Amino acid sequence: MKPDQINWLGRKHIVGKRDSYNAKMFIDDVASRMCHRVQLSSDSLHAYDDAVERAFGADVDYGQTSKTYSITNLNKDAASRYSPAEVVKVEKTVVNGAPDVRRITTSHIEKQNHTLRMHCRRLTRLTNASSKKLENFEAVVALNFAYYNFSKTHDASAGRRHRSERVDRCGFGCPLWRIRKNTLNACKWS
Repeated sequence: MKPDQINWLGRKHIVGKRDSYNAKMFIDDVASRMCHRVQLSSDSLHAYDDAVERAFGADVDYGQTSKTYSITNLNKDAASRYSPAEVVKVEKTVVNGAPDVRRITTSHIEKQNHTLRMHCRRLTRLTNASSKKLENFEAVVALNFAYYNFSKTHDASAGRRHRSERVDRCGFGCPLWRIRKNTLNACKWS
């Protein structure tokens, strides 16, 4: 998923493995939606290197963030074993163009993924979600992004920013969706 950093809309998501095929599909779609040069950041998955080069060519400022985590002790009790490992080092690498190194980050997408996991409890490690069908999973993710973009209101540091203002700035002229309408429109939106 790629969030719009200015308006905090989830602009694009894909359900799939972290492999070359899905990286190419995702980056191709993101590139097709851009009308000017952008700065792009990713983690250090090698599949992104080729996908970004094919989709954007030299017309992108692209950097990667690589995080090194502490070694976890597997002898810990179960409650602490599921805690995230401590980040001990972050390296930022310029891959293409001239990105602003201070803005090479994956923090926005990490926060969006955290929000997705909290809204869709089936994505957490310990879950009792019963459906394993890919179609159901895709529908749940699409429904979550439709809710996030068109129904949920967000707090901003400058004060409460309502969903309708954010969405209108991005060119969506629709009113705030209610949950029922969100459910009916989620599959059309994805």
